[in-house]
Amino acid sequence: MIHRFKALPRQHKVAISLLSALVGLLFMAPTELALASRSQPAAGLNSGERQPLPLELTDLPTSQAAQLAQQEHVVTIKKGDTLSAIFESNDLPSSLLRDITRLGKAATGLQRIYPSKQITFSFKESGQFAGLRYPIDNQHTLEIEQTPNGLQAKTSSATLESRTAYAQATVTSNFWNAGAKAGLTPNQIMNLAAMFAWDVDFALDIRANDSFTVLYEQHYKNGFKVGTGKILAAEFINQGKRYQAVRHTDGNYYSADGRAMRKSFLRAPVSFTHISSNFNPRRLHPVTGKVRPHRGIDYAARTGTPVLAAGSGTVMKSGYNRFNGNYVFIRHDSTYVTKYLHLNKRLVRQGQKVKQEQKIGTVGATGRVTGPHLHYEFLVNGVHKNPKTVDMPQAAVLSKSELAQFKPKADQLMAQLGKVSGIMVAKN
Repeated sequence: MIHRFKALPRQHKVAISLLSALVGLLFMAPTELALASRSQPAAGLNSGERQPLPLELTDLPTSQAAQLAQQEHVVTIKKGDTLSAIFESNDLPSSLLRDITRLGKAATGLQRIYPSKQITFSFKESGQFAGLRYPIDNQHTLEIEQTPNGLQAKTSSATLESRTAYAQATVTSNFWNAGAKAGLTPNQIMNLAAMFAWDVDFALDIRANDSFTVLYEQHYKNGFKVGTGKILAAEFINQGKRYQAVRHTDGNYYSADGRAMRKSFLRAPVSFTHISSNFNPRRLHPVTGKVRPHRGIDYAARTGTPVLAAGSGTVMKSGYNRFNGNYVFIRHDSTYVTKYLHLNKRLVRQGQKVKQEQKIGTVGATGRVTGPHLHYEFLVNGVHKNPKTVDMPQAAVLSKSELAQFKPKADQLMAQLGKVSGIMVAKN
């Protein structure tokens, strides 16, 4: 570049030199703003003194300043983790955990921790413990804070938005798979079965092409789905017979005309198992080979499967013999008796009062049997009846005032169910 400049004509060299000098003067000249600042010092400032930065931590509100001064560490709980192990791995003293447990009811949300949930620890700049947060559920968070007066615990609640969602499916292999394929959670599948458990034996009565439609709540927090809520209404079609249930403000379910879904007896005393032998008065006994009446239903299930009382009543017998094995007989009133045979364990005693759905024993293989199962009998006025088809006592009906409150909501939900069912039929 220097050689090229020297080769230029003299007039060009002079012009370039003058232009360069002018540009240099313009860069060195002070701006108007700089001149103004030199001629007039800023208010409240004395020349020669060191001035603070425009914003310091102390200028912030106390809570905001404390937040900035703290550091957070998030711990994801793993299977088998305990609070003591988590505290130890984060260099927190056992005395701190002891003090937290002494907070009593306020900190009970931390007594049970679950895998995949997170505990957020806060530490001061000095490394000292400042607090922790633990989500008890989708709506509630436990917050523990170290204050000058000691540890303090509180539970904060978030506002959840509820939206109505639906699921619909037709049974092909079994009810559980149909529910899972429809997008229902395991808990929702169990709740759906429980709603209709007084009318449908889900271990015996389910057939291919049975179908169901469900309206339920979905919970959202800050626009994100965080979980599911209650089932609002459902329809179940079993072997061509239609059953409908609607949730009332009392938390119970009723048919569309206000009759309680909960009846005096469950159709089955076990859940989601299969039947190995139906009611048969001329059954060939599998052990003796002789034709003997089979006055009940056998529910084949693994040893230890819970057996529930089909209805409320009083235990009239709880014992053992070589034919029945461990057995429990329950008298429900002067008309009805239920019997439960071949139990692995008996969990009630003679004379004890039991409630419907109370666990009274577990499935076993005691007595004269070929494998683990529950033999279940249903007697009406001393006569054996088929538990699958016997007429059950009528369910209670809502009072006139309750029915007036229930019916408009029920009609609205049934209309929604019908609309969803129509859409799904059209799609299929």
